[in-house]
Amino acid sequence: MPQWQSLFSALREQDVDVSERNMPRPVAGGDISAAWQITAADQSVFLKTGPLTAYDMFLSEADGLRELADANALRVPKVLGCVASTNECLLALEWIDLKLATPATEALLGQRLAKQHRHTAEQFGWKRDNTIGSTLQQNNWSDDWVQFYAERRLGYQLELAAKNGYTGVLQSEGLRLLDNLGYYFSNYWPEASLLHGDLWAGNWASSNGEPVVFDPAVYYGDRENDLAMTKLFGGFTQTFYAAYDDAWPMSPGSDRRMLLYQLYYMLNHLNLFGASYLPRVERLFFELR
Repeated sequence: MPQWQSLFSALREQDVDVSERNMPRPVAGGDISAAWQITAADQSVFLKTGPLTAYDMFLSEADGLRELADANALRVPKVLGCVASTNECLLALEWIDLKLATPATEALLGQRLAKQHRHTAEQFGWKRDNTIGSTLQQNNWSDDWVQFYAERRLGYQLELAAKNGYTGVLQSEGLRLLDNLGYYFSNYWPEASLLHGDLWAGNWASSNGEPVVFDPAVYYGDRENDLAMTKLFGGFTQTFYAAYDDAWPMSPGSDRRMLLYQLYYMLNHLNLFGASYLPRVERLFFELR
């Protein structure tokens, strides 16, 4: 159980009106941090708590939510505060009552995600590193998307995989792919679009018919990354894809590039969760040959 007194004292310094007299109640959350709901003044607040080592991860999540909000495309929870005590940290967000999506909400998600992707930067990357799950995600700015993706995405995950004991064929296939990465971008020059970065079905929902996204891994990159993630684990219907395509059609060759982007996410799952993901990683290497 978190030591609420010191965390609440720090939150009050950020003008979040919480009190020990109104203790948080646990709610369903992610695997990395604990989740809570509390009433502060006249509003409900969503709290994430974790060890002090998670503080920078919480700060980067807060910055990512603010970046998405600035695009004025998809609704995200408002950041209320992010604080740390001696041993713990806490992220406070606006509480949003979430419901299952309808086809109309899925269509809005597609339209507004395309609008978010129209929010672009001059370079690929972001102002700070963040995390994908609990894995470091390197975001140093780059003018070259192929180099950025090779070094800061696939290359970094392959290095982690080697440290985790996944050597041999996986590494040789990885090196072959990195040596030929430019082939997948012949006659294709992506814009540096604002990405959610971790857009699977569990990171969005509906509120009053409006799509809401959360738990981002924000950076500026090829918009096809977000679409690739939506296709990994299911949960998105053709209504979503048709609405996105009406707003901003995919470029030729997108299906093959999305396999390349899925490889990054699957390597990350391999590094986080173990060998059960190895067959899917190997299959992606085979499909990309």
